[in-house]
Amino acid sequence: MVSRAWCRALRAGLCPAAPRRLQGWGSAAFSSRSPSSSTNDEFLKEKRAQIMSRGLPKQKPIEGVKQVLVFASGKGGVGKSTTAVNIALALAAHDSTKAVGLLDADVYGPSIPKMMNLKGNPELSPKNLMRPLKNYGITCMSMGFLVEETAPVVWRGLMVMSAIEKLLRQVDWGQLDYLVIDMPPGTGDVQLSVSQNIPVTGAVIVSTPQDIALLDARKGVEMFRKVHVPVLGLVQNMSVFQCPKCKHETHIFGADGVRDLAKTLGLDVLGDVPLNVNIRETCDAGQPIVISQPQSDMAKAYLRIATEIVKRLPTPPA
Repeated sequence: MVSRAWCRALRAGLCPAAPRRLQGWGSAAFSSRSPSSSTNDEFLKEKRAQIMSRGLPKQKPIEGVKQVLVFASGKGGVGKSTTAVNIALALAAHDSTKAVGLLDADVYGPSIPKMMNLKGNPELSPKNLMRPLKNYGITCMSMGFLVEETAPVVWRGLMVMSAIEKLLRQVDWGQLDYLVIDMPPGTGDVQLSVSQNIPVTGAVIVSTPQDIALLDARKGVEMFRKVHVPVLGLVQNMSVFQCPKCKHETHIFGADGVRDLAKTLGLDVLGDVPLNVNIRETCDAGQPIVISQPQSDMAKAYLRIATEIVKRLPTPPA
């Protein structure tokens, strides 16, 4: 069970009006609400100004982690989390000697616990670090392990940034070759916190071929370029739907939109993943398709993408 002190440390100096009765991370219902009074608004503005006055934080590697891969999308609903989970499993399958971790950085809407079929509270190590949960050989950490499944996290940006910092730094990741980070949609506080606080080996942008999704995917690419994070390439998700009866193919979200965007931006397309009900069903059941149906065409698509990612990674530090 995670201690109450750990939770108090998160709130310290950030949110003086946060509820006094807030259980430890491991058992909290997390109905915490951020303050709305003018006094607390002024406090948050002052705290933000203090942080900004210090300039950009110095990047510090996560102990024991060799390479960090972030999976991002400008828009929600494009299958980013599903892709991140299956690619993490595909990286492990690509080379069984590699240790892979998975961090769910979506504080407001964590998906990893369900997709990886994990429940429970992280235990604490002798160094007072949280021990991640593990399934299918993948070490996982998520806000979803620290709150009730149906409880909303109603926090302002500074609280979220502090939580991300603790999920990165106060977790006993052990020795990992790859840490895959499933980012929330958009280009906000979490993306900046991760990009500026730790050395990120590379970013993978996930999008459907739909024009609306591509507009935001482009913003995601430009954000990572501004913070000097290498963009390894794009994944075209839900690229085509094949009728299971007649095998006719339909491009529901358009054809090759991601390829056109990649060409415009001078980036590679790492691969295409079809729109297939088995991908959705297996993730909903906590048995991602790379694990449950490794010989399927869909699993092979993720494995090919993982191979393309590894090809583009620099040699990790010894």
